[in-house]
Amino acid sequence: MTLATLLLFIVASAAIIVTPGPTVLLAMSNGSRHGVRAACWGMGGAVLADLVLIGTVASGLGVVLAASEVAFQFIKWAGAAYLAWLGWKMLRTDAAPIMPSAQADAAHPGGLALGLRSFAVALTNPKALLFMSAFLPQFINPAAPLFAQYAILAGVMALMNIAVMLAYAVLGAQMVRALRGTGLRWLNRICGGLLIGLAGTLALYRRSGP
Repeated sequence: MTLATLLLFIVASAAIIVTPGPTVLLAMSNGSRHGVRAACWGMGGAVLADLVLIGTVASGLGVVLAASEVAFQFIKWAGAAYLAWLGWKMLRTDAAPIMPSAQADAAHPGGLALGLRSFAVALTNPKALLFMSAFLPQFINPAAPLFAQYAILAGVMALMNIAVMLAYAVLGAQMVRALRGTGLRWLNRICGGLLIGLAGTLALYRRSGP
């Protein structure tokens, strides 16, 4: 892999990663409700899922899963249902538990729970698997050792994902300090509504094919 190829991968990946998706919305929601430190657990879960997907693509299993209609449908509907459930929970969450004065007394999920939640969201997104199966091999030189190349791409993508999710988590935490009552309630509703919208988009998503 040449330096020019790596730079092209960084630019192309950055354009995709900065677009708000489910894991980015979760990072912002976790930052606003639980603080940036707790949100880092969610970031770790999302990045771990991405590494699993990249490993799946590198092993060749990604092509098999992408070609299997049964596997595609199962992952798609599981992911859509989970996103819709998370969005519904956000819609029903009151502002009080995420107010700074109430954070110490409110019952928050542990870091591991936040990590598993983001891991499940990222892993049950068939669009991510299809995207990586089609996108990553374009930057791989088949004549060079494959493991090292995929490892480099995985590391670069992980760092960019962490940077973007961290920025959204900090934004969410700052919004908690700036907003009160009704504003925080609307923040929950917006994030929840967007997740439900993404769930609907995922449910309606169909692979392009012959």
